[in-house]
Amino acid sequence: MSNRVKTFPAWGFFALLTNVILMLAVILLIWRQHKLTPVLATTAIADRPEPVKLNWKNQYVQPELGPRHKLSYPQWLDILKQEAKITAQKNPQRLTILAGDSLSLWFPSELLPEDRTWLNQGISGEVTNGLLQRLDFFDRTQPDMILVMVGINDLIRGLGDQEILGNYQQIISSLRTRHPQSKIVVQSILPHGGEGSTWEAKEKLLAIPNSRIRKLNEELNHIAVEKGARYLNLHPLFTDKQGNLRSDFTTDGLHLSPPGYLVWRTALQIYTSQEVAPQPSPTPQPQKVNSGNRI
Repeated sequence: MSNRVKTFPAWGFFALLTNVILMLAVILLIWRQHKLTPVLATTAIADRPEPVKLNWKNQYVQPELGPRHKLSYPQWLDILKQEAKITAQKNPQRLTILAGDSLSLWFPSELLPEDRTWLNQGISGEVTNGLLQRLDFFDRTQPDMILVMVGINDLIRGLGDQEILGNYQQIISSLRTRHPQSKIVVQSILPHGGEGSTWEAKEKLLAIPNSRIRKLNEELNHIAVEKGARYLNLHPLFTDKQGNLRSDFTTDGLHLSPPGYLVWRTALQIYTSQEVAPQPSPTPQPQKVNSGNRI
């Protein structure tokens, strides 16, 4: 731990300050949230069939069964690969990529900050190793920022913390190599709803203490700093007094409701507007120069 403190870069303190400001702003949003007028929102990614319908009263409207429910993992991979290819061809300005699992996948497109172009590379049920294996899908894109959120499905499947953290290290290293000019942002893993969850595999959630997720996020923060990436701490914005995912921010204790996505959107809007510069090169130590000598 002492080595980490000694090598903590100055920009890391700026990132910490940004997270604090972000949290205060979103808390204000939550306080004002109940005054919002209910609006129907539809999540649709590109031309994917049967969008998921959500409304602002924290209700999830289950779509009718159809082609979307029959897609296999390889078929989803083909969709993501095609979307990344099209995006690379268009080469939009201020491209930002969402990389992760179903939480990113179902982010309502109309809630994403409008001042940039978004490429959603989320896939339902994704794990850290799965994301690692498909980072090459968007190799040809030139993103300004890549936002990563993945890990909850690893925990659900029983993977150990060290394996998850090891995969994260590889993900960050790979992204920094593939996109050296991009800002790589690790987003914290969100908590689950605990006993109040209604997700079909509730028992698997209850087997994961939310305290474990908090500790895992602390390690992700350290890894991000050490690897030259950023860390966006969303976790405190979504927790209740018991440390569980707030009931008004989730549909089932695992997935997010429209108010939950609104909080996430606000956090992204504040964070992406900061125009955080890429990690600077280490500052050389000042040296004494003797007359007649060259450095």
